[in-house]
Amino acid sequence: MKIIVAGASGVIGRSLIPRLVHAGHEVTGLLRSPNYAAELASRGAAAAVADAYDRDALFEAMSVLRPDAVIHQWTALGALNFADNARIRKEGTRNLVDASLAAGVRRMIVQSISWAYAPGVGPAEETEPLDVEAPEPRAATVAGVAAMERAAAEMPEHVVLRYGLLYGAGTWYAADGLMAERARRRMLKATDGVSSFVHVDDAAQAAQLALDWPSGAYNIVDREPAAGTEWLPVFAQSVGAPAPIAEAGSARGERGARNAKALGQGWEPKHRSWREGFRAPNKI
Repeated sequence: MKIIVAGASGVIGRSLIPRLVHAGHEVTGLLRSPNYAAELASRGAAAAVADAYDRDALFEAMSVLRPDAVIHQWTALGALNFADNARIRKEGTRNLVDASLAAGVRRMIVQSISWAYAPGVGPAEETEPLDVEAPEPRAATVAGVAAMERAAAEMPEHVVLRYGLLYGAGTWYAADGLMAERARRRMLKATDGVSSFVHVDDAAQAAQLALDWPSGAYNIVDREPAAGTEWLPVFAQSVGAPAPIAEAGSARGERGARNAKALGQGWEPKHRSWREGFRAPNKI
């Protein structure tokens, strides 16, 4: 299968592309600049340069490559600019979908999030609505997610992967990542809010498997949604941080998610729980 990975240099793209190449696919990474092209080549993939906001370049790339599937892993979180991330979900996805449709691409797989659900009781399932009535600043995040998922649904075949909080090499929850640093400074509070996690390699595996899944949304999370009072002390210990400060309460949307639908399609995370994943050597 001919596959384009948009966001090839991102944390999931780096894990995903070698898997796709190993499986025998013809892979091209879509890059904003050519700086990562040599590394892609070393992993057996080609490179094409096109910015998310450059419609002409995207249309040209798609018309030349004419892939069977596009895997959308674009984010803009490197500078902690959530407004930019919402923009790439809205405008970048719009451009990518339009270019894909014009080139006759049938399938798109999209990176989404599992903490955008409306408030409810217990971990969320895919049939539940997104939190489109949330107040700011959450409203901007959810609006970006909703726009991205609506655009992807215009494809003849589409799979939306609603990832949990990513941990593993290169993520915010890596030992050298943002959250580890905040934990060491005791800036993270252990609250009653529930989160779902997924290791970055398990997230990449889901993206590969999704090439054959029926259209729809899937929560890509591990088997153990947990309150901050449970997971944060384990995370803090794993990165050499002091025990966190406990604080009652939770934020809107902190309810976790269920993964039964993805498990039903054959996805089985290697890291079944953050509880083992945080402690695994060389895994965060």
